[in-house]
Amino acid sequence: MNQTNNTELKVKGREMNVFEKYLTLWIILCIGVGIVLGKLAPQVASTLDSLSFYQVSIPIAICLFFMMYPIMVKIDFREIIKAGKTPKPVILTLTINWLIKPFTMFFIATFFLTLFFKLGLIPGTETVKTGQEVELYKSYISGAILLGIAPCTAMVLVWSWLSKGNMGHTLVMVAINSLTMLVLYAPLGGFLLGENDMPIPWQTILLSVLIYVGLPLIAGYFTRKWIIAKKGLEYFEKTFLPYLGTVSIIALLITLILLFSFKGEIILQNPLTILWIAIPLLIQTILIFTIGYVAAKFLKLTYENAAPAAMIGASNHFEVAIATSTMLFGLSSGASLATVVGVLIEVPLMLFLVRICLKTQNWFLIRK
Repeated sequence: MNQTNNTELKVKGREMNVFEKYLTLWIILCIGVGIVLGKLAPQVASTLDSLSFYQVSIPIAICLFFMMYPIMVKIDFREIIKAGKTPKPVILTLTINWLIKPFTMFFIATFFLTLFFKLGLIPGTETVKTGQEVELYKSYISGAILLGIAPCTAMVLVWSWLSKGNMGHTLVMVAINSLTMLVLYAPLGGFLLGENDMPIPWQTILLSVLIYVGLPLIAGYFTRKWIIAKKGLEYFEKTFLPYLGTVSIIALLITLILLFSFKGEIILQNPLTILWIAIPLLIQTILIFTIGYVAAKFLKLTYENAAPAAMIGASNHFEVAIATSTMLFGLSSGASLATVVGVLIEVPLMLFLVRICLKTQNWFLIRK
């Protein structure tokens, strides 16, 4: 076994820009701006959300498209073929993301949020888009479910780089998970939401997958192909991608302002609501990371593959989760609020897990 201090892994990565590095701070600021906006001008957000087509808010759809598009542009589909040469990391990541994570999220969220409801900590009901009135705690569980079936975000590339992981493997898994979501996201979401006694508008679920995964995936593929052909790979990676990353986060922050302009009153009346939602999400993230990291050790993966395999499972594709909850239940729903709480806790928690990885590199074989 090689010692970490004698081995320097060189990976293809980049430093976090100011939006990524302080994402939690920007999110908190947007929460504040959204709450103030909801108090001073509640008609602004409601008017924007009313501009819809088949229950799809057009302004929100534009924002969410630009959250997803930069992620898809990064995918190099040629790398997927190469993944077959080292199948164990791929199989591990797919197993965790699609056979374990959705169900552990469902059970953990259901247990804790139902408990908090019975203790009187999460009171109230809301009316979702279908017109059905549901308890708020069930809406929060639904948001957690949508996070649990949405693995891997653009930020995973940053977590992998910071933990000195195999960036090639990380990019491959981003691509494979994006393609897998096209097939599994709708049926898994429909099944688990049904188990939560929530309405299941199947057409809206399928439409959300097509709009927020399919369209950005197609647009990203052709954009990547065209820019590399016209400008070259160096321009694409060093100039175009960093700019797009900023666009993605700005779109996310604008969406959050609108979301919290709706939810501000509930948060002010129940300021601990975010904490109650965060507890099961926190436990789920640490559990899935631990399962992935221990399994990687058991499978004798190198550290460079073990770190991103655990990171990809632990983090969430919150862009898809926010988009889907908005389409299914509305921008002002408890489900949408729960997905945003996932964003709020992800950055500091994932940075903590990065430190865990770096301090335990000597547990694994390290590639020379």
